[in-house]
Amino acid sequence: MKDFEISRRRFGYLVAGVAASTMLPFSLRAAAAAQSSAIAAAFPGNWEDAYRNILTPMLQKEGFGLTIAPVMAQDQLAKTMASPGHPPYDTLLMSPGQTTVAIQNNLIQKIDPSRLKNWSLLDRSFQGEYGPTVTVEVNGIAYNPDLVPRPKGYRDLFENPAYKGLVSWTGFESNTAVMAYTEMAKIFGTGPEDMQAVFELFKKHPDQLKGIVDSTNHQMTLFQQGEIAVFMCSTNNVARLKSLGMNAEFVHPQTGSPAAPVNIHLTKGSTNLDAAYAYMDAAISQSVQQQLMLPPTDMFPTNQTVALSPAIAAYVTRDQIKTLVYPDWASINKNRDSWIRQFDTLVAG
Repeated sequence: MKDFEISRRRFGYLVAGVAASTMLPFSLRAAAAAQSSAIAAAFPGNWEDAYRNILTPMLQKEGFGLTIAPVMAQDQLAKTMASPGHPPYDTLLMSPGQTTVAIQNNLIQKIDPSRLKNWSLLDRSFQGEYGPTVTVEVNGIAYNPDLVPRPKGYRDLFENPAYKGLVSWTGFESNTAVMAYTEMAKIFGTGPEDMQAVFELFKKHPDQLKGIVDSTNHQMTLFQQGEIAVFMCSTNNVARLKSLGMNAEFVHPQTGSPAAPVNIHLTKGSTNLDAAYAYMDAAISQSVQQQLMLPPTDMFPTNQTVALSPAIAAYVTRDQIKTLVYPDWASINKNRDSWIRQFDTLVAG
């Protein structure tokens, strides 16, 4: 998943750090206004490429321009906060952790579903009052079957010597990681907030600390190089590795797979509402979601009229979507700053 989330305290530092960089979105804003375009923030990489190549020409046929601005979720928040009343983007792309912060800071607004002709094609659980869910990122464990046996879940990674020295983790800034850690806190502790149990687990297994890196992208590079054989990831990450010719498989942990819906949000103060709604509607249309379901994006389609491809169905079915583990992001955001500091101290030794 596009991994990073920030707490209120860390948010202030980010806002200050990106103040100078907001000039680029404003230059995009001027161009967009001249062309009746919407500026849509999208995650860099596969998301950016797919949205630009698929959605931009679709909106052009409808008479709208679309500028895809590649930016990670934490920077979307910071740059929008740095421009009160004049958002650098018409829409934001976020999962629940970031959405909570955006709502608290009055950065996004509730949408008018009547302006989306494809709205009724979404399951009710994907009809968010702050915007539609365009996909659900399902998280679990990636492993290389050439190097290690198939893990049953998180406990295996610490108790089975076959995985020693071959597992990689990231810090609590990563949404993928924090969702895994809250699940581990249930297994090894008293509940999702008992992160002390997770810290103690790492202390008992110092070899696991050696595999900690800064991001999922870094982990995927190490996986391709054969330096690691296991890491926490989304199904999209495994699909990407497979498209590169890697022997990679995805495991749903025995205790359940944490998941994060990804939503498009309308910014407070957007001045290109017609184009923004046209973009939002296109993103949940049958034709677009059919294309996004294909490699290398492999996104789960939230439009109910889209039949799952065999590749997607091998990871998760529509019935399974309802049984996935959806973390309490309000609780995570409340504790995250403390968890980050404690984990960083633990890693530093």
